[in-house]
Amino acid sequence: MEKKYEVIKSDEIIHNGITLFRIRALRDIIGNVGEIIAEKGEFGGYIEKEENLDQNCEAWIFDDAKVYGNAKICENAKVCDNAEVYGDAKVYGNASIFDDAKIYGKAKVYGNAGIFDDAKVYGDAEVYDDANVSEFAKIYHKAKVHGNCSIFGHAEISGKVNITNQANVYGKAKVYGQAQIFGCAQVYGNARVLGTTKVYGEIRINFNQVLCNGDFFS
Repeated sequence: MEKKYEVIKSDEIIHNGITLFRIRALRDIIGNVGEIIAEKGEFGGYIEKEENLDQNCEAWIFDDAKVYGNAKICENAKVCDNAEVYGDAKVYGNASIFDDAKIYGKAKVYGNAGIFDDAKVYGDAEVYDDANVSEFAKIYHKAKVHGNCSIFGHAEISGKVNITNQANVYGKAKVYGQAQIFGCAQVYGNARVLGTTKVYGEIRINFNQVLCNGDFFS
């Protein structure tokens, strides 16, 4: 299959001690709804090597975004602005990474997920379906965030946590251990949810509440 981009060896930068090269489209890059997202001849972001951006799909790296290490961008994924994807991370499906977000470690972002602002997804974490992670939120260890949920503010999600459906975690809330947040539950403020706790239904957990090893719902 004809290559979709070339690596411009004369346009390089040093980032975190690694030499990265600008890419340029060799054909129009078509988005997942049929629109042209990058025209032939248009410059994209930076990669360390061709393995970082699949040549055989419509994924693209925009602006000054950077992908390096063993990270992989493929299918219809987009990495934009000043975002970074590195380590062994993988972004695929229709996922989009924007702003100054960072995806690293062995993290995976896929489906229609969006990572924005200064959010970080790392470790073995996975964000997928229509989930959004934004502002200064952190998702790490083996946490899974999916469904239509949103994680934002300074929220931290770690451990083997599972957050799904239309649940939201925000403020300075922390969810860790093997906790599960689902339904339309809201966890915010300085709340802490840990252990094997399940929070679901339309319950709101806020302020300085600490929940450990129980079921909480309304």
